[in-house]
Amino acid sequence: MSTYWTGKRVRLRGIEPEDWQASMRFDGHAQHQRSGDVLHPPRSAESYRVRAAEQAVANPVGDCFRLAIEALDGGEPVGGISTHEADPRAGRFAYGIGVGADHQRRGYASEAVVLLLRFMFGERRYHKCEASVYAFNDASLALHRSLGFVEEGRLRDHEFFAGRHHDVVRFGMTAPEFAERHSLGEL
Repeated sequence: MSTYWTGKRVRLRGIEPEDWQASMRFDGHAQHQRSGDVLHPPRSAESYRVRAAEQAVANPVGDCFRLAIEALDGGEPVGGISTHEADPRAGRFAYGIGVGADHQRRGYASEAVVLLLRFMFGERRYHKCEASVYAFNDASLALHRSLGFVEEGRLRDHEFFAGRHHDVVRFGMTAPEFAERHSLGEL
């Protein structure tokens, strides 16, 4: 059975309490943490359990929500995707994605992004999606360019970690740009 949230490789779904183990595994890779966020101190298994349990019962706030990315070939969580800064008046939102180091380069991220954008543009009437990527994250820069995002600017020396400041590249994609490259779906 196919649903709106299922592609050829992944399914986007709500976070479940048992996802805590995958989150803990993903955070075990310092380079992975730094590619999308900053390095965090170690946390207890219990803190991962509590956080996953809280997210499993959390209701979305407007159009801001978090979803797990589940691989269809095995059914395990391989990452997460979320929307934030959703502004229905202006018609724009931002999103973030993370795929575990062991699951990268398999097309999971690109498919998850397309599924999410299809929903936000085609069902929620948003006009523009924005994304921020660290300038050193070549894989994420390439992903966004391949999906059709346009580089709109660079925030110089914007974030500090690993002993120095790093640039952040800002990307944007409008609904018409998305529809030109990717289907908005069918009834």
